[in-house]
Amino acid sequence: MSVVPRSWMQLRFAAGTYRFRESLFGLPALIVLAGAVVAEVSGYIDRMVGPFSWGLKMNSNAAVWLLSTVAGATITTAGVVFSLTVVSLQLASSQFSPRVMRSFIRDRFSQTVIGMLVATFVYCVLTLRHIGADEAAPAPTISTTLAVVLAVATVVLIIAYLNRLAHGLQVGEVVRSIASEAEKVISDTGRSAHREIRAEQVPEPDFDDGATVYAPRDGWVTQAPADLVLAVVPAGTVVRLETRPGAYIHRGEPLLRVHPTPERAATLRRLESAVEISNARTMQEDVDFALRQLVDIALRALSQAINDPTTATEVVLRLGSLLRTLLITDSPAPVIAGPENRILLRPWILSPEEYIEHAFEQIRQAGSAQLHVATALARVLRMLLDYVSEHDRTEYVPALEHQLRLLVDAVVDRPEFHPEDVERFRAVAESSTDPAEHRLS
Repeated sequence: MSVVPRSWMQLRFAAGTYRFRESLFGLPALIVLAGAVVAEVSGYIDRMVGPFSWGLKMNSNAAVWLLSTVAGATITTAGVVFSLTVVSLQLASSQFSPRVMRSFIRDRFSQTVIGMLVATFVYCVLTLRHIGADEAAPAPTISTTLAVVLAVATVVLIIAYLNRLAHGLQVGEVVRSIASEAEKVISDTGRSAHREIRAEQVPEPDFDDGATVYAPRDGWVTQAPADLVLAVVPAGTVVRLETRPGAYIHRGEPLLRVHPTPERAATLRRLESAVEISNARTMQEDVDFALRQLVDIALRALSQAINDPTTATEVVLRLGSLLRTLLITDSPAPVIAGPENRILLRPWILSPEEYIEHAFEQIRQAGSAQLHVATALARVLRMLLDYVSEHDRTEYVPALEHQLRLLVDAVVDRPEFHPEDVERFRAVAESSTDPAEHRLS
């Protein structure tokens, strides 16, 4: 199957869209702009077409009072909503992990509520300009009716926002939202991997005789689309990506190596632009970042300061769900072929075995002291062993068995556990028929 190359503009558009999604300014600013436009349009219609027989009927004095009251109330409430948002970010950072703050920042509903509050304020302030000086004169019908509609809508949104905030701060919802986003990344990555053409032979050119593209700045590699990299180099070129999405790179480090050296210097500049480097790590092509966030939540829960093994257990279960999808989805190939004998080498992309290690290793090390967490981890590893075997992905069995063996050894070596508790744990770890928390017969 051929690869349809993306353009540099598409890459930049995707990166810009992602940054827009993770901004507390972008969407609210657009909504505020829309409020200003609606205020001017409604005022123009009232002047050109009105008065209307429907809508709210009031004099100019009542309209001024109404608009002033709504404007004052909404801008005050906007401050309260901003404060609640900041408090929720602080709670998420301290209770879960600083890396989960992005889940709250990028929440569309929160951004919409903030934008609607400020937009209602702007609408009312601008509409006051259209109210005549005669206090007894009729007020603009459409403008005043829309002001009341916006006021009621913002009240409903505030109630819904408080409900969403209360549910969103629950640890189950936090880990669910991270896992849900990761599922989409895995699906997108799988589709991209399915479209790629795996090279049958791995070339070994001498890159010392080629050219090197260096990182132009410090930051996290967020996108490195293979189709775009292959599209910008001449036919017969071999490119080696010296990093991967999700890795941090320092300015001046090798980013890509090319063989042979392109005749045009512009090719190297286009290659540099084909790899997106951002100030913050994102989940655009980096499912490992989702694992990192979930593991951070579990480690924070297992710390002495918090000591919440139930949260760690819930994270382990979510990790099991993610790995079920990840381990049966096509992984990006380390060597892919493009048109006209172009080859891309990606020696540093993470393998499924490394994802298994990243998902469970630190939790295994910290959770072996909590028998409840260790038992849940053993159940998940046993479940994954059965699952990959059923789907003919037995190449991942050694990595899962390695984690399970280390877990059993760590628990058995702890002298503080009662022998009966240890025996029950071993029974769970060695049984493939224990899907729930019950005592084996």
